[in-house]
Amino acid sequence: LRESLLLPLDDLLAVTREFIHGEVSRSGLDRCLRRHGVSNLKALMPQEDGAKPPVKSFKDYAPGFVHVDVKYLPQMPDEDQRQYLFAAIDRATRWVYVELLKDKSAASASGFLKRLIEQAPFTITKVLTDNGKEFTDRFCATG
Repeated sequence: LRESLLLPLDDLLAVTREFIHGEVSRSGLDRCLRRHGVSNLKALMPQEDGAKPPVKSFKDYAPGFVHVDVKYLPQMPDEDQRQYLFAAIDRATRWVYVELLKDKSAASASGFLKRLIEQAPFTITKVLTDNGKEFTDRFCATG
């Protein structure tokens, strides 16, 4: 029905309630359309021959927008505890700074960020993290 009529969700809801099932909800119909891969009405519209969908480019960033992430490393047989990989990647230049640390405490994260600022060949303007407990004080009673 969606592919043949090309109706927006609200119009399709009215048709569905009138002719198929009077108790269907808008969210239920939307979930059904998503499940069957016909939720995006623009994608169902016929396109001109040879027309390609527009290609999105990556946003341009100025140097200094740094993404910081922490990864667990597996404990090796000769080690008594696991290590953590702290990595920082600049979005514009793809410059990378990496450290292996024994824990992922707030003190380790703070030290990593200080050393990152010292080593970076540009001024860091923004830092993006995953809001892990090592980068935020919202779970710490002492702040």
